[in-house]
Amino acid sequence: MITAHTDVVGSLLRPPALLRAREALAAGMISPAQFKQIEDRAVDAAVALQEAAGIDVVTDGEMRRLSFQSQLPEAVEGFGLWDIDAFLWGDWHGTGTVPDKDTPRPQQLGVAGKLKRKRHLSAEEFTYLRGRTRKQAKITLTSPSLWANFWTPEISAGAYPTLDSFLADVVDIMRDEVAELVRLGATYIQIDAPHYPLLIDPKMRAFYESRGWKLDQWLAQGIAMDNALMAGFPDVTFGFHLCRGNQGSRWLVEGGYDLIARPIFKGIHAHRLLLEYDDERSGGFEPLAEVPDDKVVVLGLVTTKTGRRESIAELTVRLREASHFVPLERLAISPQCGFATSIIGNAITVDDEIGKLTTLAETARAVWG
Repeated sequence: MITAHTDVVGSLLRPPALLRAREALAAGMISPAQFKQIEDRAVDAAVALQEAAGIDVVTDGEMRRLSFQSQLPEAVEGFGLWDIDAFLWGDWHGTGTVPDKDTPRPQQLGVAGKLKRKRHLSAEEFTYLRGRTRKQAKITLTSPSLWANFWTPEISAGAYPTLDSFLADVVDIMRDEVAELVRLGATYIQIDAPHYPLLIDPKMRAFYESRGWKLDQWLAQGIAMDNALMAGFPDVTFGFHLCRGNQGSRWLVEGGYDLIARPIFKGIHAHRLLLEYDDERSGGFEPLAEVPDDKVVVLGLVTTKTGRRESIAELTVRLREASHFVPLERLAISPQCGFATSIIGNAITVDDEIGKLTTLAETARAVWG
């Protein structure tokens, strides 16, 4: 299993040239082949940035994605009408790059037909990344139950009468994706599951419970689905990322992991827990006492929401505090989330990205050698 002491969550800021190319492709001004060349160059730059910073694990920066979660509806028929707003709605907090604080859920959002895969979700991302780095390559997928957001009785009942029937098909498609990634040589796959910490907040919990599952079902059936993705792949290290919302430097909820720590930390079969711990919104380290001895905890101590530069001394102190609950040899450090979980990006600069990732690498050398 991977023992790297530095990690990244996934996304990096999309370069302006790539954003312009997306618009040009949609307008028919450039061809898909031309767009792919620009996309490839953006991935090359993302890999070079991470390698230069000295991070042990690299991703492709999610340069090919509209959002960290968009590859599923892009690759699979049946999701109905959707656009980037499907990934941006919520009661957001903080001042960031997006002006609206409370963004309503799009009325047309809802799976409308039986799911049918058109192509693999992330095979292109991984095979290109694999050929561009000698570092540990990581690819990210989403937790199946995250897609409850796309199920609504008014739109979805004709294809999927229940949430369970819909999510069962999501699990099948995503497990097949894991198998394909493993066939292609993937050894580190991260499952992004930001919806679990959202259950901490009563308002967000009420929305998810309105989909048909109560809290205990989310923490039992949801985790069972996550474990189904990971079962039977002994040569793969699986990461599991939990955060509280990250779009345009804003967040959705705040509060410690206490409510969900025991069922998730003990129940999930992932090897590395990537947890958000960049400020007081995340609560204390006490819930880490629930982490079993066979898991590594990757502490997201560096914020991606602002350009504030953390110091080696600050991060070292935080690591020592966390080591009261998890031994230092089973700790690692990373940013708390992606720098751009959608094409919108956070209110930071590329220099901020470089500085933060470099500080992570320098801290790891100071602490672990």
